[in-house]
This record gives sequence, structure tokens and C-alpha cells, in this order.
Amino acid sequence: MASRYELFYWPGIPGRGEFVRLAFEEAAVAYRDVAREPGGVDEMIALQESGKGRPASFAPPFLRHGRIVVGQTSNILLYLGDRLRLAPATEAGRSWTHQIQLTIADAVVEAHDTHHPLGGDFYYEDQKPEAARRAALFRKSRIPLFLDWFERILASNAKGGRYLVGARLTYADLSLFQLVEGLRYAFPKAMRRAEKNCPLIVAHQGRVAERPRLAAYLASPRRIPFNEHGIFRHYPELDS
Repeated sequence: MASRYELFYWPGIPGRGEFVRLAFEEAAVAYRDVAREPGGVDEMIALQESGKGRPASFAPPFLRHGRIVVGQTSNILLYLGDRLRLAPATEAGRSWTHQIQLTIADAVVEAHDTHHPLGGDFYYEDQKPEAARRAALFRKSRIPLFLDWFERILASNAKGGRYLVGARLTYADLSLFQLVEGLRYAFPKAMRRAEKNCPLIVAHQGRVAERPRLAAYLASPRRIPFNEHGIFRHYPELDS
């Protein structure tokens, strides 16, 4: 019997774990969302601290699949891509999908750093002037820069531009969907402006959201709403 996938990530926030959940939900694969179960946070911390004879994952999310433990969101998705049929068949296609995913990860970090530019050891209230300056730069140049790159990928896809790589949906498409949804939550005004120049991304968002398994998941209580404890946070003073 195949080993069950077990996802370890903090409960109560979508965060980086949500990128992995979307892959599982689209693939209709059973998985344990361990920390959302009673006693699950303790189980997650114990596994992280034990390391099982080797250095443990730096931080959640990490995935356990039988005896294999894989950390880092992009690395987890690289591991799952072939297994969940969410990656291209060719080595070149898999490498390109992974590159897109790593760029999405860069954008996620920059979105987080708009409200915590001095680091996680300080509350948002302790770094509001720095956050305002960082957010202004992110809105003005970084959001358009990232979105333009994804828009150009969709436009250049020889398979019709419906998805980022080839003719089929990959985990990178799911992650782009989550990134854009997060940016819409955190920076609704800035995103309304930016999306005027990104019609292919807007269409892509709708296309992904309408996939039957994803639509069912997004409407279910399993989908954790964005909130002010995660990566994407809406502070009105940071969005203009």
C-alpha cells in the first residue's frame, strides 16, 4: 500500500503550506494536514526537532512520504510534480516549471517583507515607517515587474497560453493562482491598477479557479482564509 502524504505546516494561516495543499486538492490525493489535527502541532515540532538522524528541515512546511521527509515549498512541489501528474514529462519542462516556482517563491518573500521589513523578531507596529517605505516600492515597481514576467510567459507559451508550461496545468499554475490571490488580498488597490496590464493573468486566475476540484476546495472549510497572521496581510495604510 502506498505511503500517505503528510503535510506539516502551521494551522490557522494559508502561508507557504497552501501552495502544497492546492497541488493535493487538484490531484484529488488524500493527505494529512497534520498540524490541523488535535496534537498535530506537537507532532510537527517533534519531527522537526528529531531530524531522524540528519539535520531537520529549517522550518515548515515540510512533507513526509513514508520514510522520506522533504522541506521547502518549491522543493516539495518539485518532489510531488511527477507523482501528482502536475509536472511536464520532459527534463527541460520540469526544470522550467521549477524555475517559475522559485520566482513565485521570491515574490512571496517580497510580499511578506512589506509588512516585516526589519524581520520577524519585531511586531508590525514596531516597524511601520519602514514597512510603508518598503510597501511603496513593492507596489510601484516589484508587483508590475513580477506580473509582467508571468504575463510574458503566458503570451509566449506555444501551446496556446492557457497555462504557464505546455498545454496542461502544472503546480506552477496553482502557485501563480495563490500568489495573485494573496496580492489581491494584501494590495487590492495596487492590484486593480496592475491587472489592467495583465489580461492573460486575469484570465488564468479564472481558469484555475473554475477547475472542478479547485472550485470545490476553494468553497470548502478546508480552504483557510487570508488573514493578518500570514504572509499576505492587508494593512490599508500599505496599499494606495
